[in-house]
Amino acid sequence: MNGFDWNAARDALPLVLEGFRVTLLATVLGTLVAAVLGLAIAVAGRAPSRFVTVPVRVVMEFIRSTPLLVQLVGAAALFTAVEPLTIGIVVLGVHYAAYTSEVYRAGIDGVPKGQWEACRALSLTPRRTWQAVILPQAVRNVLPALGNYAISMFKETPFLAVITVQEMVFEARKYGADHFAYTEAFTLAGLVFLVASYPTSLLMRKLEKRLGH
Repeated sequence: MNGFDWNAARDALPLVLEGFRVTLLATVLGTLVAAVLGLAIAVAGRAPSRFVTVPVRVVMEFIRSTPLLVQLVGAAALFTAVEPLTIGIVVLGVHYAAYTSEVYRAGIDGVPKGQWEACRALSLTPRRTWQAVILPQAVRNVLPALGNYAISMFKETPFLAVITVQEMVFEARKYGADHFAYTEAFTLAGLVFLVASYPTSLLMRKLEKRLGH
């Protein structure tokens, strides 16, 4: 490749991979937060009291209506004593929970009404109804969508560099600035993103087709 310094790429690779470790950690933990919190929000949204549903709806609309970058900067400014990586994980998780909650809601609405009626006929408690009947079916139906959001979160982790989290793009930019080798460092970062996200995307498509049958 004309103008591409393979020696610089070789030197940058360990730093990029170390950044990838942070990127992967933020993605995995952020996805867990989004999955658990999104489910809790979806269930809370079906509460009979407007004192629960209205505040939940307002907060979710606020999160969906503001950019992730603004949320990261705002959280970092408010919680200066907290580690940037922790802030990044929580903000990513909360941001995507606003979207996964809608995925869960669709999955719950997709459970046939007969399932609810059968639970009432069997005198199952609400807790037992959710745990044993509704959620297993709803979660199974939305797994591909949740996986796609995890991939999206992975590709948005470079925003964490704004609050000084040393993820993969942060490390690539740092190496490029120190050695005047931006092309090599960013090319490596892009390739790692591709190698990590493309197979996962194919897996989600395969899972979606299988669950659709």
